[in-house]
Amino acid sequence: MGMVASGLALALAGCSRSASDSPLPAASSSLPASASGGCPSAWRSDWRKLANRVGAPVFCPGWLPKPLNGRFDGSPFDSHAFAKDRSYLISYAWVDASSPGSVNEVHVVLRGYPGRTRTPVCDDTLTVSGKTVHKSIPCFDDPKGTKRFGRNVVTMYTANQGADLWHVLYAWRYRGSLYSVSEHVIAPYTYDQVVANLDRIMRRIALVQPSA
Repeated sequence: MGMVASGLALALAGCSRSASDSPLPAASSSLPASASGGCPSAWRSDWRKLANRVGAPVFCPGWLPKPLNGRFDGSPFDSHAFAKDRSYLISYAWVDASSPGSVNEVHVVLRGYPGRTRTPVCDDTLTVSGKTVHKSIPCFDDPKGTKRFGRNVVTMYTANQGADLWHVLYAWRYRGSLYSVSEHVIAPYTYDQVVANLDRIMRRIALVQPSA
């Protein structure tokens, strides 16, 4: 699996491409944020610890699509990873393969690149005539315009690599750092619902500073 050149090594395969046509109604969360947004108290300590670990501000989602929540432990939390350059990846995933012939999955990934604003580069490994060829490609690609959420202007990408494969991804810059959030397009959510989920995450997202 291609990952960022900074060396975030994750045991996260690209998302499953299986899907069914059973969309979930309007998204909800097991722990809604307040109407004005903000990082829920049950999540805040984990995000503060993350900010302290990387020595930089981080963005707590404030809301996540059902059945995910923003803690860093328990179920359905998935995993996190950190690199020497302080970049990080937080992955929330829930998978239900109980229905024959279909898979339901909710997978949201949040990334941060403290002190960097350039789009990360991924390794695209190909085999051509029996020879392995390594090609550098943007980890986020196929931009589809921008949206503003308060002070944050995000660019939407639909051709992404690594843990963001088959995801819609929003990326934005804040004070010399790059941040992103993405969600896999797969049942129970349709493409339009995934975009609506990302919009809602960005409306509720909260900046968490390191402890003084």
